[in-house]
Parts: sequence; structure tokens; C-alpha cells
Amino acid sequence: MVALKWTFKATDRRCVVTSFRFIHAADLHLGSPFKGLSVKDEQLAALFSRATRQALALLVTRSVELAVDFVVIAGDVYDGDWKDNKVGLFFNREMARLQRAGIPVYLLRGNHDAASVITKTITLPDNVHEFSTSKPATFLIEEKKVALHGQGFTDRAAYENLAIGYPSAMAGWFNIGVLHTSMTGREGHEAYAPCSVDDLRSRAYDYWALGHVHEFEIVASDPLVVFPGNLQGRSIREQGARGAVLVTVDDGIATVDRLIVDNARFISIGIDVTEGDLEVDVLKRIEDEVTRLSAEFDGKPIAARIRISGICAFYDDLARDRAQWLDEVLAACQRAYSDIWIEKLELRLSPAVTVAETPFAGVELLKALEVHGDDAIHVDEILMEILPKMPGGLATNDSPLGASNVELLKEARELLLARMAAAG
Repeated sequence: MVALKWTFKATDRRCVVTSFRFIHAADLHLGSPFKGLSVKDEQLAALFSRATRQALALLVTRSVELAVDFVVIAGDVYDGDWKDNKVGLFFNREMARLQRAGIPVYLLRGNHDAASVITKTITLPDNVHEFSTSKPATFLIEEKKVALHGQGFTDRAAYENLAIGYPSAMAGWFNIGVLHTSMTGREGHEAYAPCSVDDLRSRAYDYWALGHVHEFEIVASDPLVVFPGNLQGRSIREQGARGAVLVTVDDGIATVDRLIVDNARFISIGIDVTEGDLEVDVLKRIEDEVTRLSAEFDGKPIAARIRISGICAFYDDLARDRAQWLDEVLAACQRAYSDIWIEKLELRLSPAVTVAETPFAGVELLKALEVHGDDAIHVDEILMEILPKMPGGLATNDSPLGASNVELLKEARELLLARMAAAG
């Protein structure tokens, strides 16, 4: 557990001096399908699907061990509507563990599990309290003088500022705002329940438990405004340790500690090669880099995206048997760390020959494989028509063919170049 401490005198915000602690989590995304990953490797997709559930189970275990007073989940418990009741039964089981430990749970719906999205239900234990989706609601924990205010999403799209409709702080209580939001101006996030730090401060609460943004972030310290991040990374875009936060309020001073509960991780590794590098040199470089990074893996399964870039003297051999090269790269990784998988191998390599050195007959074909401007858009349009018809449905935010369309055409061009050079 990594301690990150911010000091905050609760009495400055009309709060009684009280002592308690709670866990703030968000974005569990139970039931994530991992479609893009399953196209690449079904076993790897299954591993991360299990890891999503294991992360919640570990969070519940830590909650019980720490004897926290309550747990807050700020949206997206589920990734979407359930195929069957298994995901609901799993969540019910974990909440029942908290119930037996006397730990209440306060949660709300986010964009992925909005009221209009989830059509199936499982009755949850009575220690689980869900905020209304129609208007802001308040739950009180009398013995600790804690007031929790929140509102869930009715629909997947929530473009109005929900925060400004939350009730004013209750004098003499520790006020916690629970909100699923992208806030404003966050690159890569749609404007879900947009709000500013000033909007949150206007409620005069003591702590804001946010969800939706999957990276851990302390947005503000007066009051504490926190995104805990998601419990488990779900794609290469979500690298590094994942978890929740433990918030301790002791005599009016709040401290935030990060709780890492993920069960598998994504990493990226970049390797540069030059014309003088042999295959064995590149593989050794990969092995050394995995060895260097392995101290950060915490013994967890790792899905690695490896990008190899540069001018390659053995490009033609590699192009003729890419599957063999992928296995060699995996073997190099496993020599350094046993529980590692290749999520994707990106080869951004050029052969050690140029168009000028190729036979004249191939020049026109090489030119035809060049892609510029609007051509790339045209290629994208063609592939968008083809991909949904392929087995398994390759519609995913990640490139389903393992590279961008322009990169694929570049690779085809370089493969032709290498083979023409080899043919003399």
C-alpha cells in the first residue's frame, strides 16, 4: 500500500471532529467482454476477465481486514447489461461478505451501468445502499456523523451538471459527495456529468468521491477531490498498478492511502534496432528490458505490447516467418519473467534496401502501396465494411488487425521491397 497524504482540517468546513475510515472505489466494470483481446488471444482475455473479478474480491478482503466503517463505489460496477446473472451473483456474493463483516456499501450508477442499460437484476444484501437516479439523495451514518450525497445515471449519456443540484453541506457532519463524472476539459473523455472543481467546492463538502476517469488522481486537496482509478486495467491504454483508495479521517484530518488490488497488468516496451543488429542482439535487448521492468510487476501476470522500430538487416527472414519471430520474442520475455504474455507485437521496421535499389519492374507496384491523405481514409472505410463480417466481430477501439491501416500498407510495401531485393 502506497501512502499519499494530504492534510485537511475538517473543522474548517463546519464538520464535527470525528474519526472513521472508508474505502473509495469506482469503475469495477464487472462483465467486461475483452472482445479485442479475445481476438488476439482467448486465454489472455480469460485471464483478464478473471482478474477483474479477483480485484473486487481482494478489495473486499482488504476492507474486512482493515475493518473500514463503510465502502463507497462511485459508478460503473458493471460494464454493461449482463448476458446472464453470473456477474450479478458474483457482485452479490462479495457484498454479502461485507455484510457479514458489518460494513455498509454506498454506490451509484455510472454511464456503463445506468438504469436504462441494465435490464437484469439480482437482489443485493441490505447493507448495499444505492443512490437515486432521478434526483440527488443523502444517506446518513448517524454514529459517525457522516452524510453521503449522490445521484446515479438514468441513461448512458448524462450531459447535465449533476453536481450543482446536490444539496448543501450539513453543518456538523462530515459531508461526502459521490459522483460519476468526467469533470471538464479531460482529453479522451466525453462530457459525462461535466463540472468544475469550483462547482464541487460550492457544495462545501469535505470529500468528493469521484468515478469515471480510470487513472488515479488527486484533483484538489481543499477539499479532497479524488479519482481512485479503476480496480483492474482492461487494455493497453490502462497500464500500471490499479486499485482504490483508503480514506482515514482522524480528529478532523483526512489522509488518503492508495490500495493496489489489480491481479494482472499491461505494459509497453519499445526497442530500437539498427542495421548492424543481429536477431540475437534484438532478442537479448528485449530480455534485458523485461528484466529491468520486472521489479514493477509485483509478481502479477503481464500482458506486454512490444514495439520494435528501426532499420532491420534480417527483415526478409522475419517477414517470411513472422509467427516464428513472435514465438522468439515471447521466449525472450519469458526468460526474464515467467508469467508474461504478448498482447501485441508491433514491427515498425524497414529493410536495409531502398526503392532505388529495386528492379524497375517493381517500382510501380511499390508506388501503388504508398498511402497519402485521403487514401488512408478510403482504406479505413473499406475495412470498416469488411471487419464486422469477420468471425468473432472485430469491432473494437484497438486496431483489430494489430496495426493501423496505414501501417499495414507500409508493412506490405516493405515486405515486397525485401523480397524483390532478395530475388535480385
